[in-house]
Amino acid sequence: MHRLERLLRPRSIAVFGGSFAANVVQQCRKMGFAGEVWPVHPSKAEVHGVQAYRGVDDLPDVPDAAFVGVNRMLTIDIVRQLRERGAGGAICFAAGFLEAGAEGARLQDELLAAAADMPIIGPNCYGLINYADGALLWPDQHGGERLSGGRGVAILTQSSNIAINMTMQKRGLPLAYVMTAGNQAQTGLSELALGLIEDERVSALGLHIEGFDSVEGFERLAARARDLGKPIVAMKVGRSEQARAGTLSHTASLAGSDAASDAFLRRLGIARLDSVPAFLEALKLVHVHGALPGNRLSSMSCSGGEASVMADSVEGRNLVFPALGEAHRERVGETLGPLVAVANPLDYHTFIWNDEEAMRNTFSAMVSGDFDLNMLVLDFPRSDRCSDADWQPTLRAFETALTTNAARGAVVASMPENMPEAQAQSLVARGIAPLFGIEEAMEAAQAASAIGAAWGAPPPAAVNGAKRGEARGGRETLDEASAKLLLREAGLRVPQGVVVHSPADAVRAAENLGYPIALKALGVAHKSEAGAVRLNLATEQAVEDAARDLLPLGSGVYVETMIAGGIAELIVGIVHDPLFGPVMTIGTGGVLVELLQDSATLLLPALRGEIERALRGLKMFPLLDGYRGRPKADVRAAIDAIRAIAAFALSNDLEELDINPLIVCAEGKGAWVADALMVRRKQ
Repeated sequence: MHRLERLLRPRSIAVFGGSFAANVVQQCRKMGFAGEVWPVHPSKAEVHGVQAYRGVDDLPDVPDAAFVGVNRMLTIDIVRQLRERGAGGAICFAAGFLEAGAEGARLQDELLAAAADMPIIGPNCYGLINYADGALLWPDQHGGERLSGGRGVAILTQSSNIAINMTMQKRGLPLAYVMTAGNQAQTGLSELALGLIEDERVSALGLHIEGFDSVEGFERLAARARDLGKPIVAMKVGRSEQARAGTLSHTASLAGSDAASDAFLRRLGIARLDSVPAFLEALKLVHVHGALPGNRLSSMSCSGGEASVMADSVEGRNLVFPALGEAHRERVGETLGPLVAVANPLDYHTFIWNDEEAMRNTFSAMVSGDFDLNMLVLDFPRSDRCSDADWQPTLRAFETALTTNAARGAVVASMPENMPEAQAQSLVARGIAPLFGIEEAMEAAQAASAIGAAWGAPPPAAVNGAKRGEARGGRETLDEASAKLLLREAGLRVPQGVVVHSPADAVRAAENLGYPIALKALGVAHKSEAGAVRLNLATEQAVEDAARDLLPLGSGVYVETMIAGGIAELIVGIVHDPLFGPVMTIGTGGVLVELLQDSATLLLPALRGEIERALRGLKMFPLLDGYRGRPKADVRAAIDAIRAIAAFALSNDLEELDINPLIVCAEGKGAWVADALMVRRKQ
């Protein structure tokens, strides 16, 4: 039995508190909960017609779950009594714990001690709605309904108000559970999610994430979701500084850097959405069809305007409307008149509108192609002023076409208000995904496709995450010469260089190394901005003059052989994230790195294939690949160098490593570390 089994799927519920607790009793009765509900109140004989008890010891039996809706001081006492009696777990509703400063932190420690090994959710938490069993440990109204047979999605969030809002959706999304995590003082988001996803009545999982409770916990969750074939989609806040600050003040959770969070979710095969509507549409799509095996879409509509909008909607996304092959195009064309241009997206015109047999033939011919999702654009008329009778033959024709071809389908309304809830529910029951809004539909398709791609790849290695509670000591910044020596010893290609402290020594070093030469002031972090670098020096006088200028800027001058034959410049950076450990960024390098903002982020360890995909995803990759007849770069050497940099970072416990640029030369000429900034923990 899962540790949370009794709490998540209770057969008896104890309820503590005043008006909020009374709402729990009322909601359980309203939802038809078949188990026992035991209100606990010091003075009332009954609550909403249900017998009340004076305290924990007076309960007729040990409760599976409890809703504790009292102040934070009394919460601690009640949790202790429940644990001593052997209860299955408790929802701690009260706020004012870790998120409320030092006093709150002390009380949260007391709460954890009182609970010991008994599961608690929260504090600062609304609780649980179990629509599958009608068990509501929930102190407020909600918009959901009892799940009558079949399956639904589970939604887990750290925000109670967002949870309530999501229950009010009219999008035809069946809900099995809605749950809030609060402060995650004892039981984190990942453990709650594991408890929910094991239920056979749960088809998919939606997570609204403010902060991660555990890197390892999320890795276990993603692996189990993959085993069960249950997709996970997420909204992760924290793209802005304000959101990250708000997260800390709201739940005292660690958000992690946004780029690292994005890389972590992508690595786990958890699709990330950025808005509530897209989140709900993605959940609906994976509820109906699961993860998509690919990104190939078809679209049909009776309007050229809609077809054009659909075609544009995949721009910038990892989705395609592939052109129809000749045989496929002929097959579709035979079902339509000569005035129809057969393409994908397809405008089948209104010639066959309301002709069910003709539409069935066209739709069947279209979806017979090898598409991962077939979309029918169909906005329904408003029922208060119009009739949708002529829309029903279209739906029946589409359904038959999908069934005949064992194909996946979605009906897409270009505007959310043009899909009635009852129609959406009917489509879900028929195995067709009703998607609200073209942009949201494409976000959903991209999410489902990304999950399918992740599941089709080998399972990821465990992230080398930071140790919880790890104290990071002092920092020391190495100069470029020292950093490059370590990198050279690690097997990376680094130009030969010498540290000097006079113009004369610089000249002698240049003559020994061979011209052209680069000179750099040591101890300067951003050399270009500080004027602390001179390149392509080819004469004794040029070296002497440059050394004289640079010596006052730093602790010495580094004389180095120039790298010849560079095709492109990369930046490879490593930073130690307090949650994810070492995080690597690969991007377009050089002096314009901040301006171009062309980068990809990976968590470590990273497989060679991950690094190559990140590199090929950069906007500058065509430069490496022989853009417009230019020489091709040594991409293999660049990947080898990036792997070596990652391995070096993992074995040396770095705080920061910035290699900019890593100069990639022509094929067979390698990739060279031209500059390096290294910050490590003091030994």
